[in-house]
Amino acid sequence: MPINVNNPEADALTRKFAELAGVGITEAIVIAMKEAIERRRNIETPRETAARLREKHGVALAEATRAPLPREAFDEMWGER
Repeated sequence: MPINVNNPEADALTRKFAELAGVGITEAIVIAMKEAIERRRNIETPRETAARLREKHGVALAEATRAPLPREAFDEMWGER
């Protein structure tokens, strides 16, 4: 599917990156997006994200909260009870 960029700054940045990397515009976009996605994935794990959000909003987990749910809870969620 084609991408149509109508933003002068995006166009200029893409062309600059393509020149620096020695690739065409399309390849520059692919490289930049892969690098951006990888950086974001490596910022924090989902567990770290959850911990950060709990701390930000003052939510504390009790030890009982950390225990796995019993099988019956899953059966009930799936309507198998």
